[in-house]
Amino acid sequence: MSLAIVYSRASVGVQAPLVTIEVHISNGKPAFVLVGLPEKTVKEAQDRVRSALLNAQFKYPAKRITVNLAPADLPKEGGRFDLPIALGILAASGQIEGKHLRQFEFLGELALTGNLRGVQGIIPAILAAQKAKRQMIIAAQNANEASLISHQETYYANSLLDVVQFLNNQTALPSADQLAQQSAVNFFKGNQQDLTDIIGQQHAKRALIIAAAGQHNLLFLGPPGTGKTMLASRLTGLLPEMSDQEAIETAAVTSLVQNELNFSNWKQRPFRAPHHSASLPALVGGGTIPRPGEISLAHNGVLFLDELPEFERRVLDALRQPLESGEIIISRAMSKIQFPARFQLIAAMNPSPTGNYQGTHNRTTPQQIIRYLNKLSGPFLDRFDLSIEVPLLPQGALQSKDERGETSAEVRSKILKVREIQLNRQGKVNAHLGSKEIDQFCQLTESDAVFLEQALNKLGLSVRAYHRILKVSRSIADLAGEERINRTHLAEALGYRAMDRLLMKLHDGRG
Repeated sequence: MSLAIVYSRASVGVQAPLVTIEVHISNGKPAFVLVGLPEKTVKEAQDRVRSALLNAQFKYPAKRITVNLAPADLPKEGGRFDLPIALGILAASGQIEGKHLRQFEFLGELALTGNLRGVQGIIPAILAAQKAKRQMIIAAQNANEASLISHQETYYANSLLDVVQFLNNQTALPSADQLAQQSAVNFFKGNQQDLTDIIGQQHAKRALIIAAAGQHNLLFLGPPGTGKTMLASRLTGLLPEMSDQEAIETAAVTSLVQNELNFSNWKQRPFRAPHHSASLPALVGGGTIPRPGEISLAHNGVLFLDELPEFERRVLDALRQPLESGEIIISRAMSKIQFPARFQLIAAMNPSPTGNYQGTHNRTTPQQIIRYLNKLSGPFLDRFDLSIEVPLLPQGALQSKDERGETSAEVRSKILKVREIQLNRQGKVNAHLGSKEIDQFCQLTESDAVFLEQALNKLGLSVRAYHRILKVSRSIADLAGEERINRTHLAEALGYRAMDRLLMKLHDGRG
């Protein structure tokens, strides 16, 4: 047989479109022709495949070999097509039976020795193969990833020779779903971070609990060393672990970035904390071959931005659309690639360039503080549901033996109950309620509605802020076990607008 067809998968965002590899061997001057829009790494497969075949004791045909990667208009990148190309050459030259290839899809990079190396984006490829009702053969390096989501047999091999012997029914390949998956029996096992580690700051802890209950965006505002970063780092310990569907979505994105997937507890929500020097592509995704950014790697988890005003303004403003839509679309000349990006935004910042408020410890004028805070655009700040001041501790707090409040485990048990209430009532967390759902589930009495409108006018808040205050009030009511929102809940939600009050004071010239 001089023509062979082998199936594989490309990687386009979190999608894995089918690639049909057609290998034709004909008489003529020995040559290797690769067509189908391959980039440089794919073109270099010629040398890898030739050496791998020879070192695995197979024959490399001294003829004209034409390899077509269909569809021809889909860009191909990476070494993921090495294994299927090698198998296509073996089938076209009669060294293996081509009929055995039809029920499988293949992914793997070849070493010159014939060993297999892992590739990125294996989880989307396996999910797509399952829908196509074909089995997947991958490199052993990707077996742990495959074991997380494989519901049918996905085989893994160490070398090209192992794959050929399996196809010839000479040996068996181990199945990925036979691997023992490591899972955390106790969510907090090995987790040394707890809310009780933070001295004082009960008001800020309360805001963190509300944010966790309704998945609200939260901004910490205060001088250096008051516990802002510590508070943010405790958030994932309060959140429920991801559902199976959420975990698969997050793992599919993470598999596009090498060495990022956590196999020991893959259902724990991700916590991403990029440095403030991060570029726009690093944060939202991009590149010549688009890769997910931090907001996509934080999908179904938490994105923490420390030293918020130190980020470039255009980088922060690029988060506005994903915060609303839950996805990011990266446009290129030949295609548009979509990555999921539904994350909870937590940020921390100082109130001035020197880190302190006006007074004894501050050396800046109100005008300098305003310029510093104006690095953050109003529409971006509007995306925060809560902003809370984290002040310096009062004298004697460090030596105090007072109770430090509830542990993370105790708070988490409450949040699990609140999340269950929200899912039973509306099918989603409070932060994701739409305008019609807000009207249905966040109803106010006439007097409370007038009270809220007067407060909004005084603070100069937008309609978006009005909706966010209602959603925060709904979470406060859920934590209190109340079916309806009352004025107490509204007043507390309005109290979490520290940034708005600070800007008002500065613009009024009171400092």
